[in-house]
Amino acid sequence: MSGPLTGLKVIEMPAIGPVPFCGMLLADLGADVLRIDRVGESDLGLKVETKYALNGRGKRSLALDLKDAKAIRLMLELIAKADVLIEGFRPGVMERLGLGPDVALDRNPKLVYGRMTGWGQEGPLASAAGHDINYIALTGALHAIGLKDGKPVPPLNLVGDFGGGSLYLAMGVLAALYERQQSGRGQVVDAAMVDGAASLMTGFYGMMGAGIWSDRRGSNILDTGAPWYDTYECKDGLFISIGSIEGKFYAELIKVLGLDPATLPKQYDRRNWEILRSAFAASFRTKSRDEWCALMEGTDICFAPVLSLEEAPKHKHMAARKTFAEIGGVVQPSPAPRFSRTPGAIRSAPVERDQGGAEALRDWGVASETEYAASAE
Repeated sequence: MSGPLTGLKVIEMPAIGPVPFCGMLLADLGADVLRIDRVGESDLGLKVETKYALNGRGKRSLALDLKDAKAIRLMLELIAKADVLIEGFRPGVMERLGLGPDVALDRNPKLVYGRMTGWGQEGPLASAAGHDINYIALTGALHAIGLKDGKPVPPLNLVGDFGGGSLYLAMGVLAALYERQQSGRGQVVDAAMVDGAASLMTGFYGMMGAGIWSDRRGSNILDTGAPWYDTYECKDGLFISIGSIEGKFYAELIKVLGLDPATLPKQYDRRNWEILRSAFAASFRTKSRDEWCALMEGTDICFAPVLSLEEAPKHKHMAARKTFAEIGGVVQPSPAPRFSRTPGAIRSAPVERDQGGAEALRDWGVASETEYAASAE
């Protein structure tokens, strides 16, 4: 056992996407995460072999039929022992199960009850189905991402599910645990992906209000509008990235590209950005990605090669920092962030359904193995 959250007992209710990822983050940092799984086949998540379902690493699983009164009684016993519960059902589902926050906090007043939804617990869309792409669409984030004159491009499901969802849920849970040290009381954390994704856009709303950010995507300094903050194709068909925003970094870029600054438009002359872009593109096409790495990597140009998922773990910087690990033959990101005294760790490969559940019940002092087996029948 290791990590700053060692000793923290967390119940993770069955869910897809952001709740399991939040549970994984907590488990990586030492929390004892007990995942409640459905007894039968589930439609939660993509069907992959267990060892590749990385959000399940470091946890234990207990399979329960939450329509069974015995399972609900067992859940209430678990809640009485837990520090945290995280769930990602639509609003009202936990209440209908008899496991809503009022019941849970009555059973355990110190419980931090984390709720993850896309639209939030209330509002006109609260009960509607949705996914990451829909949540970030409503916040302005999706509109802002994409090439000039092109359609909006979903940035995988990083901004809604994981950035605006999992990370804000984890931050909310940890904040509530800190407050509990003063008050001795738990509370409900309402983490909605629309709220989190909107929060991530705070700086951009500020820049737009100041008149230095255009609401037209692909026209600004951080959205590929600026030629010195973009990706470029190299001679071998691979890509590199540059982010030479500051003047001194931009000057070094121009020098290494072999361009004469006297013949180029000024860096912030938006009217002539396409002239700059054409010059950069032509220069980058003269060398391979590896050749540009040899010239630019480690300089102040603000440069990096665009690596594939297969390439990234093998890069010398990633390897030196051990940013990736291999567990059970599966390459995966290591726990983050890092701690000087209490480092996190991947405690186990992803668990099968109902793996470790009986052991968890004994460790939590909730029920005997026989009682658990009866509840899961």
